[in-house]
Amino acid sequence: MSRVYNFSAGPAALPLEVLEQIKNDIFDWQGTGMSVMEVSHRGKEFVELAARAEANLRKLLGVPGDYSVLFPQGGATLQMAMTPMNLSAPGETADYVVTGSWGKKAAGEAAIFCNANIVADASDKNFTYIPDESTWKRSENAAYLHYTPNETIAGVEFHFVPGGDVPLVADMSSTILSRPIDVSRFGVIYAGAQKNIGPAGITLVIVRNELLGRARADNPHLLTWKSYADSDSMTNTPPTFAWYVADLVLQWLLNQGGVEAMGKVNLRKASKLYAAIDNSSFYSNPVAKDCRSWMNVPFVLADAGLDARFLQESKAAGLTNLKGHRSVGGMRASIYNAVSEEAVDALIAFMAEFERTNG
Repeated sequence: MSRVYNFSAGPAALPLEVLEQIKNDIFDWQGTGMSVMEVSHRGKEFVELAARAEANLRKLLGVPGDYSVLFPQGGATLQMAMTPMNLSAPGETADYVVTGSWGKKAAGEAAIFCNANIVADASDKNFTYIPDESTWKRSENAAYLHYTPNETIAGVEFHFVPGGDVPLVADMSSTILSRPIDVSRFGVIYAGAQKNIGPAGITLVIVRNELLGRARADNPHLLTWKSYADSDSMTNTPPTFAWYVADLVLQWLLNQGGVEAMGKVNLRKASKLYAAIDNSSFYSNPVAKDCRSWMNVPFVLADAGLDARFLQESKAAGLTNLKGHRSVGGMRASIYNAVSEEAVDALIAFMAEFERTNG
């Protein structure tokens, strides 16, 4: 079977070059006579891999020297709990911006450990916009401000970085490495791997070192960021295969010209797909134009009765995982770094033909 164009929201497409390298390495990685899944994480070869992955991540994002780069397990969802556990004291208030399902979930997790103050909530318009920052109801002495720069389900994305004097925490799971960012504006950045970093099973956390001392004294060792910073993310046996693939993806990104080049491609991909939707009376996108996502493009058909046919025929055409999230329906094309411009062009061509025959 030939490769399809994969528009999955996550686990998402991986670069073909990376998959080919995995295939070549699977039985004998770097002349060890073993798979990377079989070598010791304390061995020289894997320690070098881990150091290279961190160095390349720092290079790609321009991570300042006073930040730690961590690779824990548990995904972004665990970081939703680890954030208040590492940045707030019991009874302290933390501010949360809720512009989608993941921001809502993060605030819910935080409420277990601290007073989670919702400073803005876009649910009144089904998470299709971002409330103006001037209307946010911030706390006087918040431990931090948390937001989700890109919401994968509704396709809403911040195209600005919130201001303020408290540490800014961002769940960048679906936007990390898709363009340049100024890491110095954030206290903490965390991201699940399975969209732009690698396979599920490993997580990226970038944390300003001065914040590592704020963890609660009764935190379990594995739920404390400082334990990962002190052990080079080897507090326990790490997910070695996921780390290995992430290392390959980071090398691939550098070979593509880094996040600057990737950002130009991603903007071009998103712009042409939105143009195809906006120039049609058959398709529509519900998100306010000033906060449309580059990574996740939801759209609906004028006749929802054609949804099943669209999905069936698109799959037959080699365009997979286009069904929208069950909470919003319709379609969704996730166009992360590894989704080529050719794939987006193929989707646009299919959409035009489907409209011609069914409109």
